[in-house]
Amino acid sequence: MSLLVKGKPTGCEIVTVTPASAGWLHVGFAAQRFARGGHLTFDTGVTEVCVVVLAGIVSVGTPQQTWKGIGARRSVFEARSPYAVYVPPHTAVTIDAHDDAEIALASAPAKGRYEARLIEPDTIARSVRGSGTNTRYVCDILPQTEPAESLLVVEVLTPAGHASSYPPHKHDVDDIPVESYLEETYYHRLNPPQGFVFQRVYTDARDIDEALAVEDHDVVMVPRGYHPVVMPHGYDGYYLNVMAGPKRAWHFKNDPAHEWMLSR
Repeated sequence: MSLLVKGKPTGCEIVTVTPASAGWLHVGFAAQRFARGGHLTFDTGVTEVCVVVLAGIVSVGTPQQTWKGIGARRSVFEARSPYAVYVPPHTAVTIDAHDDAEIALASAPAKGRYEARLIEPDTIARSVRGSGTNTRYVCDILPQTEPAESLLVVEVLTPAGHASSYPPHKHDVDDIPVESYLEETYYHRLNPPQGFVFQRVYTDARDIDEALAVEDHDVVMVPRGYHPVVMPHGYDGYYLNVMAGPKRAWHFKNDPAHEWMLSR
């Protein structure tokens, strides 16, 4: 099975990854596009869900409350944080679009320890990671310092000609604090949208070793192994990461063959 899931160029459903379709246990991901007046209803079931308003203005509701007219940007390539809504398991959710919009649904198993809440842009930490052509811009939407049971959600902007998730790192062994076991999805956007990005997923033993040419709206699944990203000249990259595993902690191990560059 390929680790690449192609996004659909038209229609409401852009892409969907479930634990069953991915062959793993924890991470679910979906992206949806809306025209003005569009409507979506779903139940979170046995998962917690982080609704990320990637672009546009929407209202998000549960039986207890509604957050009306939320949305901070017209494009994921704007240098500003998104609105998001955390929703616990066994909750009915409605999403109504006030204009053209795109939303992401990140999900992972949960028991219901936390209540639904709005995550506002000014509460989301932003940072710069790396240097030179390894510089990228990180936005921690739902980091391990914020309440959730399983989910970790982060988005990254990578300028044209730069590398990201680099040096290659992995998190597929339960050996905290050295490394934690986390499944992961990458939802990619490109600017301009006709571009492409290269992502490799590989293990030390090379039992997984896929080099993928990824297009706008595609998802790359990372069940285990290293997973660097490289942007070609002329195209900026965005990706939304969803991670989850048996323990909600992000500890990673760099590929020893490439760790030397961190000391330069």
